[in-house]
This record gives sequence, structure tokens and C-alpha cells, in this order.
Amino acid sequence: MSGWRQERAAREARIEAGRAHASGKVVAAENAVDLLEAILRPGDRVCLEGDNQKQADCLARALSQCDPARVHDLHMVQSGIVLPEHLDIFEQGIARRLDYSYSGPQGGRIARMLYGGQIELGAVHTYLELFARYFVDLTPNVALIAGVSADRDGNLYTGPNTEDTPTVVEATAFKNGVVVAQVNEIVERVPRVDIPGDRVDFVVAADQPFYVEPLFTRDPAAMTETQILMAMMAIKGIYAEYGIRRLNHGIGFGTAAIELLLPTYAERLGLKGRIATHWALNPHPTLIPAIESGWVQQIHCFGSEVGMDRYIRERPDIFFTGADGSLRSNRAFCQTAGLYACDLFIGSTLQIDLMGHSSTVTQSRVAGFGGAPNMGSDPHGRRHPSDTWMKAGREAQGTGDPALMRGRKLVVQIVETFGDKLVPAFVEKLDALEFARKLGLELAPVMVYADDVTHIVTEEGIANLLLCRTADEREQAIRGVAGYTEVGRGRDRAMVERLRERGIVRRPEDLGIEPLDADRSLLAAKSIKDLVHWSGGLYEPPAKFRNW
Repeated sequence: MSGWRQERAAREARIEAGRAHASGKVVAAENAVDLLEAILRPGDRVCLEGDNQKQADCLARALSQCDPARVHDLHMVQSGIVLPEHLDIFEQGIARRLDYSYSGPQGGRIARMLYGGQIELGAVHTYLELFARYFVDLTPNVALIAGVSADRDGNLYTGPNTEDTPTVVEATAFKNGVVVAQVNEIVERVPRVDIPGDRVDFVVAADQPFYVEPLFTRDPAAMTETQILMAMMAIKGIYAEYGIRRLNHGIGFGTAAIELLLPTYAERLGLKGRIATHWALNPHPTLIPAIESGWVQQIHCFGSEVGMDRYIRERPDIFFTGADGSLRSNRAFCQTAGLYACDLFIGSTLQIDLMGHSSTVTQSRVAGFGGAPNMGSDPHGRRHPSDTWMKAGREAQGTGDPALMRGRKLVVQIVETFGDKLVPAFVEKLDALEFARKLGLELAPVMVYADDVTHIVTEEGIANLLLCRTADEREQAIRGVAGYTEVGRGRDRAMVERLRERGIVRRPEDLGIEPLDADRSLLAAKSIKDLVHWSGGLYEPPAKFRNW
């Protein structure tokens, strides 16, 4: 080796070049483009903070305005592709390669660009997987992050939406990278120090507050009786039977319906205190009635949710908050909690095949995964028991020494048999396989693999895949709840009835549920306004959800 400080020297050169556009560490928004052109080098790995909620949007706009002759061929390594600018930089030649986790609102555009060869795809990751690679082989040279406020020394207050920031900063700052933070304001003293100033090289005083997407808000007024029926089956047929207390909910109306049925339907079943007490979950507004009626004991959050700040501040017994009263979310920690400390994940998907593999990648949309593959996986490293975990393990184990039995995490897919525009959720073959073939990918973007899935819930019933002992039983159990899709119509009716006799397939009537009872009157809140009332006026919903 000619020297051991080449990276350190390169970092110092970048910072020296950036100082020409800063006053100390502070950079005016109008100088952000010049700053980035000074500190970036062609081929750099860049983490532009784009979570599924919080966006470093001022820095995203600045990056998209850089001169491609000076800044080009960047390798973007970021959680979310959410803003148009995140993809504009690929069209302009500023960026070339991409490793990411989530692309919900840009799913259609990213699919077109991938097929068109404008993006060189590394992989679609889970959040934890991408975070892990920041410390191994995808360490950022430059991190562009977002915070609420900073002082002139660079100390950052990230507020409720801390999300990915600590992980990104840790990986970059301690491996000779440059950290640039956009903040809503420069203050004399931050409310609390979330990121110490010695890890932040430049602070951009943004021209407007960073954008936060209200991703986890579901309006109860849009909830259907089908979703209520599915929620009733999940509560009685899974939550009650396994005694699920530690859990994570994915995004969707199916899980939001479960949250709104806890103070009503689940209360009538005598389940209070026996289920749904400890959560790894964003602060879903639909969970407010369950919190207010004493169901919930504790919630740790991946991020925050627009409008929930005052409510969280007044409920410190429930949420993880700082001395300043605001939420301290952390995606890496909460993903880890959901992976190892929760007994159940329940979420939805776009497609499920005959064995139970699922994906949100279709021919026309590449939505990414976010944290679902972590939440929706059975962690073989777990070593602590719980009644739920052990019961699922006993059901799954057909043979072997009981003394060496390990438990199972419950991974539930809750889906209507037909989605938007009557597109079937159940398919013979995932679109993700054709997507991989067209792009020449070695690994197809499957979200949750079949061997992790334990139950599927549809409006037709519950398929308990833990009890299946053969591939044929598994296929017929899935066909048995696939409704009038082509997959469902292809079922062996006699075999499905035998599975039903064994409790592998269970219809609403098998659970003692009358489908006609699945009525909106069961919802603890029937509108966003009801949620505001439940919160005592503390919940302040985004304008687009206000209709009063």
C-alpha cells in the first residue's frame, strides 16, 4: 500500500471544495447545486434520503439540476424512489446504477425506465438488507439527508421522522464520506441532538420544509364490508387462536379494518389484554380508538405520520418520545424489532402464486418491497420462545424430535381475490419471473417467499398453510380461498372439502362468523372526523383527508 489515508484525503478535498459555497457549515438553498457539483465525483455511491415518507426534496431538486458533464454515472443507493427527481437524474445521465427498496408512487415509471435500459439495476432490497450493505459493499461516498432543524455547528434535530437518517449518517460519516443535510430552519439551539454535528459536513437551509408523505393514513369512510369480513376472520381465526400480542401491520385497508375492530368486535370476543398489545408500527391514525380504549400498551415506530405529532406528544406511555416530547422513530431498529421481537406480520400484496410466493412487481409496475420481506419472514436466528411462536412451530412440524422443535413466526397475507380494476390477486405464475427474464436478473424480485407464509386470508376464508403436509395440499388450500379467479376455479373441490374438514381451509361459517354481520357499524370510527374525535382533537389530519 502507498498509504492508508487516501480515502481521508479524498474526503478532505471534497469538503475543501464545498467550503467555497458555504458560510462555515451553512449553505443557502440557492447554492445547493454548486455545493453538490463541488463535492461529488463521477461514479460516486450516493444515498439521497428518500424514505417511504420523509424526502430530502431540496437536495433531490439540486442534484437533478447538476451539470451531467461534471456529475455523472452516480450509483444511487437509497431506500425510496418516491419523487420525480429521483428518476429524472437517470434520464439526464447524472445517475446510472440503482439499488433501492421502495418505489410506490414511481412504480410505473421505474418499470418503463428499467425496460428501456435507462437504469442499471443492482437489486430491489429490503430495508434492513440495504442498510446492512451500507456497512459492507454499498457504503455511500456522499449522503444527502433531511432534518427538521440544525444549529450552525451542524447538530441535527430530525424530529418525529428520524426514519433512516441515523443509519445513513453512521455508514457515511465513519467511512470517510461527506454528509449534507437539508433542514427546515437554522436555529441557535436544537430541541434535542439526534445527529451530532461532527458527523455533518454541510447544512443546507432549504427553501421549504421537506416533504412527508401521509403513507399510512386510511380513511375509514372508504372501508368496505368485504374488508371488514376479512378483518373479522383474521381476528377470530388467527389473532385469538394464537394469542398474538406482539405484531406488525402492513399498509392497507385490510389491516386498518382490524385496528378499527379491536375496540368493538374483538372486545365482544373478550380479547382485550390477550391480543394486539405490543406493536412495531408507524403511528396509524386508525389505531387511535384502540389506544384510547386501552388495548395498546406500547408502539415503536419506523417513521411518523402526518398529523399525528400532537397526539403522540400527549401519549408518552405508548410511544417512544424524547425529553422534548416528540417521537423518536428509527427504521433500522423498528425493522429489527419486527423481525425478531414480533410474533406476527400481516400485510397485503399484488400477486400470489400457487405455492404462496408473493410480489408487488408486475409487468407494468415495480413498487419495490420496503420492509415487507423482513417483517414477512421467519427469522431462523430467533432463540426466545412465546406461546404464539411455539404453537405455530408445533403446527408446522410434522415429524422430528419435539425437544429440538423451533417455533414459527406467523406471516399472513390478507388480500381480496380481485384487486383494482378486477385484476386477480391469485396467479399461476408471478409477473416477477417474467420481469427478471426480460432484464436478465439472476434473482427474481419475490417479496415474500412461500416457505415463510403461514396463512392467507381472503373474503372466502383462511388457508392455514402450516398444516399442509404436501405440495398438493398447499396448492389446493390456496386455490380453496382464491375465489372466482382462474386459480380459484381450478380447485379440486373434493380435496378442498377434505382440507376444510381438517381445519386447513376455514370458511366464515366454520369460524362462527355470519358474513352479513360484516357491517360498517362494527367500525370504531367510520370517518377521519371520528378519529379526530377519538383523539380529543389532538390528531390533525392532512388537508386532503378533511371533508368537513
